[in-house]
Amino acid sequence: MNKRKPEWLRVKLQGAEKSQQVKEMLNRLSLHTVCQEANCPNLIECFGRKTATFMILGSVCTRNCTFCNVTKGHTQAVDPHEPSHVAEAVKELGLKHAVITSVTRDDLPDGGSGHFAEVIKKLRATDVIVEVLIPDFQGDRQSLATVLNAKPHILNHNIETVPRLYSTVRPKANYARSLELLKNSKELDASIFTKSGIMVGLGEQEEEVINVLRDLRDVDCDLLTIGQYLAPSAKHHEVVEYIHPDLFKKYKDAAYKMGFKYVASDPLVRSSYHAADVSSVIK
Repeated sequence: MNKRKPEWLRVKLQGAEKSQQVKEMLNRLSLHTVCQEANCPNLIECFGRKTATFMILGSVCTRNCTFCNVTKGHTQAVDPHEPSHVAEAVKELGLKHAVITSVTRDDLPDGGSGHFAEVIKKLRATDVIVEVLIPDFQGDRQSLATVLNAKPHILNHNIETVPRLYSTVRPKANYARSLELLKNSKELDASIFTKSGIMVGLGEQEEEVINVLRDLRDVDCDLLTIGQYLAPSAKHHEVVEYIHPDLFKKYKDAAYKMGFKYVASDPLVRSSYHAADVSSVIK
């Protein structure tokens, strides 16, 4: 069923010229961004601000999440030059905060963790704050340790939705496993901030969202994002409800009371939207 987007979800188009410059640079360096692959509603704004979330390890995912627009199927070979290219792009953009994510690569023995580590090391040689948004590595603690040993400033792993909806929204993922990853991150290196995000509007109940926030705090998650789910196409999971901004504020207030150090909760928030805003919290 088609639902008309409410006024608060209308995105103002701005920064088109700078957006084109960023796209040309990404093409030149053979880089992917989650902004483009996931058809993010904030792409023009973020590119206009010369920011981007780099997506490493190719553009094809081994998972089949029904909310995601990233291509599924046969994966690509890992590009050994990608870490250097990401560092070059970050330098050209003049970023102070770089976000690195990836497709899920269940086909790789280490899930791509070694490649993540190489990118982090390249970026840690600069003055940029490094945030990685990682897959679950199928629960492999050593793969997680490989990423953490490279010393990102922020380890982000999205919980995405409430447990009840995992079978339809994230059929190859596991809610408990994602929580365990965040818990293990703190056990392996308590100095690294952990972050997670959840989408709303998929059919969850308010109390279910509050319970997810409690679960995240129980594993000492520091930073949180909450945003409205928007279906990339009619073939994806439908938008069950457009959540009013007042409820986003309610979630934000509840999260801060639970002890989160930073919370971004708004219809257009995505896990890396205005990511640099968290810089003052982690320094």
